[in-house]
Amino acid sequence: MLEAMTENKIGWSEFAVLPESAAATLLLTCCSSPVWAHAVAARRPYSAIGQLLIAADAELEALSDAEIDRALAGHPRIGDRPDSANSAREQAAMATAEEAVRAAIAAGNREYEAKFGHVYLVCATGKSPEELLRVLTDRLGNDADTERRIVRQELGKINRIRLRRLLTAQEAA
Repeated sequence: MLEAMTENKIGWSEFAVLPESAAATLLLTCCSSPVWAHAVAARRPYSAIGQLLIAADAELEALSDAEIDRALAGHPRIGDRPDSANSAREQAAMATAEEAVRAAIAAGNREYEAKFGHVYLVCATGKSPEELLRVLTDRLGNDADTERRIVRQELGKINRIRLRRLLTAQEAA
């Protein structure tokens, strides 16, 4: 049943009455942190999508670095074959990337992971392959603390996009 809900989206009122464990499972399609998913599910019901997004941001901010790492593990590398419909949609522009850009992103991904110990995460929605490469190159110059802060911000942007897509807007407005 949850697979059908994630493919077809779920209505706002349906989300509000799901058992907490089912809501958390559904939220894991937005963010791979079980702590985040359970915390956001436990705060229901929400009266509006804005309230949900604020709660999602607050719960993300409260996550430990280890739990952020769990969330990052749910994201493929930029340029790799996406492992979910969300990732495929978000990285759609990579399908048009020239081979030189693909190779540079792959090399940058390896350098980034060696430096920071986790996947390069960026909200790729609406960004061209060249822009994704430019952002990656720029971020390689960051120190670990700065990069960790940016990763949380990017994860928050992705979570918001996925939450909006998951919940049908007509009932959430």
